[in-house]
Amino acid sequence: MTPITEVEGRRLALSNLDKVLHPATGFTKGELLHYYAVTAEVLLPHLHDRPLSFLRYPDGPEGQTFFAKNVPPGTPDWVTTAEVPRAEGPARMVLVQDLPSLMWAANLVTEFHTPQWQADSPDVADRLVFDLDPGPPATVVECCRVALWLRERLAADGIQAYAKTSGSKGLHLLAPVEPTPSQRTTDYAKQLAMEAERGMPRLVLHRMTRSLRPGKVFVDWSQNAARKTTAAPYTLRARAEPTVSAPVTWEEVADCEAPDALVLRAPDMAPRIQAYGDLMAPLFDPAVARPLPPAPA
Repeated sequence: MTPITEVEGRRLALSNLDKVLHPATGFTKGELLHYYAVTAEVLLPHLHDRPLSFLRYPDGPEGQTFFAKNVPPGTPDWVTTAEVPRAEGPARMVLVQDLPSLMWAANLVTEFHTPQWQADSPDVADRLVFDLDPGPPATVVECCRVALWLRERLAADGIQAYAKTSGSKGLHLLAPVEPTPSQRTTDYAKQLAMEAERGMPRLVLHRMTRSLRPGKVFVDWSQNAARKTTAAPYTLRARAEPTVSAPVTWEEVADCEAPDALVLRAPDMAPRIQAYGDLMAPLFDPAVARPLPPAPA
């Protein structure tokens, strides 16, 4: 029988709690739900008011995985949804605004992916993102070198960047910005990725061309486009181990000397949150957000 639990007055059916989802460590669905419950305080602000794309892996990473953008069938009527524009026409998407909604979504076994805009302003970005993706034999060590360069370059424009692991091979940099048309944030990010390539031509690539990727770090600037999403801070990833897209300190980035130095898993997160709080909390502080510099003439 499927267990029923109550979360802040909402009744939830939580299924298959003993199913192993991350086979390398035996991490179960029950442990996944526990992880999201204990990280909810820091995770929920990163999801709030952002239409979610779910990368679902109900049978673990070795089973079928698929993106779900529309409101899933059977969604409870108390889960908040919003209509958002798309090229193919408007769609209704989920907003995870509270703990019951988070636990309902987590029960679907999902990675949480968010856009750089909020539901009420779908063409206006309030943050900037870079996805640093290493092409083997490059690793996160090389990503850290690029991240430090980008941090300094952004600071020259008055923009403060914050780092997190992708939960896979690379790093993500996020920065709060004053509300800016998404196309402008995309253009600015591309400009900086090109500058990074010129400054470190043997290390950095700003194009996705697969044949050029080996040994370099692809600085993916395109995730600033309004139609794109990025793995949210604190989401679990569909990997053999329960790795997390985890915020890290700049000291950890600077000290990174081994490919596994920044691999963080679900059991690591509670003590890190206790020690650091949310390292990405400044993303929500209007006083930290800065305007982008004027576009080149």
